[in-house]
Amino acid sequence: MKKVLVIDDAPFILESTRTLLKFEGYEVITAEDGIEGLEKVNTEKPDVILCDISMPRLDGYGVLKAIRDNPNTARIPFIFLTAFTERQNIRNGMQLGADDFLVKPYSRDELISSIGIQIEKTTLQEKVIEDKVQEVSKSVTQVLPHEFRTVLNQIMGSAKFLQNNPEKLAYEEIKELAGDILDSSKRLLKITENYLIYSRIEAIAANKDKIEQLLSLKTYEPNSMLYDIGGFVANRYGRDNDLEVDADIYEIAIIMSSESFHKVIEELLDNAFKFSETNTKVKIASKAIDSMLNINIKDNGRGMSEKQIANVGALMQFERDVFEQQGVGLGLIISKKLVELHNGKFYINSKEHEGTSIDIYLPYETILA
Repeated sequence: MKKVLVIDDAPFILESTRTLLKFEGYEVITAEDGIEGLEKVNTEKPDVILCDISMPRLDGYGVLKAIRDNPNTARIPFIFLTAFTERQNIRNGMQLGADDFLVKPYSRDELISSIGIQIEKTTLQEKVIEDKVQEVSKSVTQVLPHEFRTVLNQIMGSAKFLQNNPEKLAYEEIKELAGDILDSSKRLLKITENYLIYSRIEAIAANKDKIEQLLSLKTYEPNSMLYDIGGFVANRYGRDNDLEVDADIYEIAIIMSSESFHKVIEELLDNAFKFSETNTKVKIASKAIDSMLNINIKDNGRGMSEKQIANVGALMQFERDVFEQQGVGLGLIISKKLVELHNGKFYINSKEHEGTSIDIYLPYETILA
């Protein structure tokens, strides 16, 4: 049974609309003003919202803005209820993100039609998302076996060579083969970890309670971590001198767990070093902008085309046949999804053969002394 929330300060409108919608098979919740309406949105999680424009305490515009600003409610269909004399205000409402409007007194057919259209539209959107998940799942079944097979063959080949030639190999040769096995094992571990992380992110994104739990975690002094993670990744590539860090904002905490923050920054830096040449700079910079911590990671590597940026997605690897890229291409999308799950923003600016600049924005709080 679909749930409809009706917000209006006119008792007659609330009662008549409730009766009509119940008769049509909807579960109906009502609120007498905008403040109560927002409370009901968070507790009842309606499928559609009908909301008057002119109300005490908080008008319909304020209700709509609060709903659209909250990622947990932003996708709920919103229909304005307005008096005939307020029709000139409809444009403002639509610009704020309203899906439809009904002019009072509206008929039964108008009401049912408007709600039905919004529910159908939401159902179609959910189907698109489901189809996308199915597409990714199909890609996983196709790509992962190849990736696992490739790495396992490398491990088995090196191990078999050691087994068959133990007396013929010199110390340095044994050491080199052992290094190959270790590197391949690390690659296999990362493929597995990234796939599990991606699956976990998809599960969290579909669960409002899990999102709320996620947003309760914080990372204190994230800028100090930028130096540590930057140094760790640069050393991995033997490029300590190529790293520049400018992150001197302290006494803040971002709304993201240390584990997730470390994953985001490490993946972005790993790409920056992987796809740029030795003796070219990889730069990390941070600054505070309107209660958001902006972190910029920039390299002077091969860059991406506009089409490649637009097609950033799970299991998407750019020009693999040319660049022999390793892994299954989840690092970038994992970073993007984690940032957006935490009410942050993620932007890619890149030009082919000139480099890539990635900006992430994460909400932060000042640590009180």
